[in-house]
Amino acid sequence: MSRDRSNVTALLDDAPSYSRQNAGGIFVVIKGPDRGEAIRLTNEPVSFGSGPQCSLVLTDKTVSRKHLEASLIDNEVVMTDCGSTNGTFIQGSRFERISIGFGAEVKLGRTVIKFLPDEEIVEPEPSVQTAFGSIVGGDTKMRQMFTLLEDVAATNATVLIEGETGTGKELIAEEIHIHSPRKDGPFVVFDCGSVPRELIESMLFGHVKGSFTGAITDRRGAFAEAHGGTIFLDEIGEMALDLQPSLLRVLDKRAVRKVGSNTYEKIDVRVVAATNRDLRAEVAKKTFREDLYYRLAVIRVSVPPLRERGSDIPLLIQHFVSSFGPGLSVTPEDMARLVRHSWPGNVRELRNVIERACLLARGSTINLEDALVSEAAPSLGIRTDLPFKEAKGQLVERFEQEYIEDLMRRHKMNLSAAAREAQIDRKHLRELIRKYGLDPRHKMDGEAPGGGGDEELD
Repeated sequence: MSRDRSNVTALLDDAPSYSRQNAGGIFVVIKGPDRGEAIRLTNEPVSFGSGPQCSLVLTDKTVSRKHLEASLIDNEVVMTDCGSTNGTFIQGSRFERISIGFGAEVKLGRTVIKFLPDEEIVEPEPSVQTAFGSIVGGDTKMRQMFTLLEDVAATNATVLIEGETGTGKELIAEEIHIHSPRKDGPFVVFDCGSVPRELIESMLFGHVKGSFTGAITDRRGAFAEAHGGTIFLDEIGEMALDLQPSLLRVLDKRAVRKVGSNTYEKIDVRVVAATNRDLRAEVAKKTFREDLYYRLAVIRVSVPPLRERGSDIPLLIQHFVSSFGPGLSVTPEDMARLVRHSWPGNVRELRNVIERACLLARGSTINLEDALVSEAAPSLGIRTDLPFKEAKGQLVERFEQEYIEDLMRRHKMNLSAAAREAQIDRKHLRELIRKYGLDPRHKMDGEAPGGGGDEELD
């Protein structure tokens, strides 16, 4: 029998710059004889079974004629077993009726279907403006982002902002809040990467007196403090995997339960999250929950790094000079030098350099020479123009790479010998080798890998 694929959509493989999730979602067969078949759920229910009357006809002989139906009810996806012979299961448990979220896998007979968001690439018309609040940019991608942010700010949709460190993700989140109906409510910033792991639940959700050692009074969490406004979850990709289900429950229920409490407190918050990681890659590595990713990426914004919008550098320079040194000018030579710079720290690095150049000015022009000289501590290459956490991370990564390269070169890529000398676990050493691309099949300084020791890398 031919299949009607008019309501089947293709999933996005590569993450676009801007995307949004449409209402409903897509069911994809991931296991069974009909693997690869898919159907979209919108306002009309869809059914699954071996009978020709079903929306998605399955050839699996262990599936009933009308086995299962999915409906979109008040923005919830509800699955109902239609009296099937063999039953329908989620995570090994049989159900008759259940509400599911993105990432859920449903088993009927020998077939498994997975529910995924109906993700759509968004290509907004570039704004005629070269700024969105305090965010400045004339590049086409930036002006497209301004159009999208203007539209998104007026809604309550959850937004995920992805981009390298220093691209202005927190500034974007704040402008979304300022341009929203919640602008008179609180804007609460919570850095998931800087809070000790053992305190993160208490600081996010609050705690009751006596719930743990040191809890001498009740405490409101960041979600409660953001009630009526917006909570910005920065560095969401740093949240430990075992803590992610608690956040997912809050996003689903729109209610928080304090540590040590048995009751939930309703909250009215708009959630904006940000990360400098590729969360799709983290999901594939199983270090970030798939269902949480889908819950956060209702609207997804990817901020371009400064190196991809070099034409914005003169515009940004003039913007920062106007802020930090009104009346100062930039010589053509200095402008050319700034445009040529690679700016690994993105807009934040440019801003810090211009601020310093304005403060060090001795006449009517910025003092770029001294500003760039003081950008790093030359003895160790320490970036003092970056936040402490970021500068420390760059220095540690440089140390790790140079240490491991020299260690493995001296031991001719012999893993056991190198691990013994460095006094680190072989598994951790192998991870570091892979992290820095030290392929044992390639020669290092003319030497062949593998020195005949007791264990080579592979």
